[in-house]
Amino acid sequence: MSDASRLNSPHDHVFLGSGHARNERRTWLVIAITSAMMVAEIAAGTIFGSMALVADGWHMSTHAAAMLIAALAYRYARRHARNPRFTFGTGKLGDLAGFASAVVLALIALLIAWESLQRLFDPVAIGFTQAIFVAVIGLAVNLLCAWLLRDDHDHHGHHGHHGHHNDHDDHHHGADNNLRAAYLHVLADALTSVLAILALVLGAVFGWMWTDPLMGVVGGLVIARWSWGLIRDTGRVLLDYIPEGEDLPAEIRKAVETDSDRISDLHVWQLGPGHHGAILSIRSTDPRAPGYYRQKLSRLTEISHLTIEVETAH
Repeated sequence: MSDASRLNSPHDHVFLGSGHARNERRTWLVIAITSAMMVAEIAAGTIFGSMALVADGWHMSTHAAAMLIAALAYRYARRHARNPRFTFGTGKLGDLAGFASAVVLALIALLIAWESLQRLFDPVAIGFTQAIFVAVIGLAVNLLCAWLLRDDHDHHGHHGHHGHHNDHDDHHHGADNNLRAAYLHVLADALTSVLAILALVLGAVFGWMWTDPLMGVVGGLVIARWSWGLIRDTGRVLLDYIPEGEDLPAEIRKAVETDSDRISDLHVWQLGPGHHGAILSIRSTDPRAPGYYRQKLSRLTEISHLTIEVETAH
């Protein structure tokens, strides 16, 4: 499809990210790995009477549930991508799921910090060897899952539904917040495991019982900071906010405006990863057909949906 023809009517409204299918498959795979590990930990913990194992198993279940939000969002967005009732497609569903997932992550972070604070004032006996073994296995599983969920869409070429992604700028514009949410859950779990190993080793060597709950507080605060970043970024997409670094409105003005043509009203918003919509009102002393202006904007490949109205300037 040529650059100009993709902005003409009629057209579909599929604004899914270029790596949608691959990211969906990987998310389901990570859920399967995490769930298997969770069941194994809870079963082993119950059999061997280890609270550390059982606790880590249930902790993993919360992340698995959050990643299920991401997986179901991918599936729903794909299945309803051509549903005309979604006026601008289902591309933003990933941001909605990412927002929900980030809220869950923030609650998990606060819960970890709160439990750790309680442990700080009321220490619990720790079976160091067993707990370190659990944490190491947990870390290995999380690192594998993090590797599977890394956002590497800019290394795989661009094969989106419209076949038009901005190669040089796709990493900035095409960020998949749904994948980022799943990745942060795995990363949060990995951080918890690293801090737990560090605390348990210090506890085992020096007998410092306070390092374990202290690391829990630190981990909780770091994870809360990550979740806030995700809540902020996904919330902005949902509210059609244009980030400070986003230069698409300026590029549109530069491409269209001349001595005779002026943009009197401009709206730009994100439709999905790597896809933007734009509505332009042009006042002109020498008005042309909308197709003339579409042609001017065809090189801006981030624009996937364009509406133009032209008025005569008196």
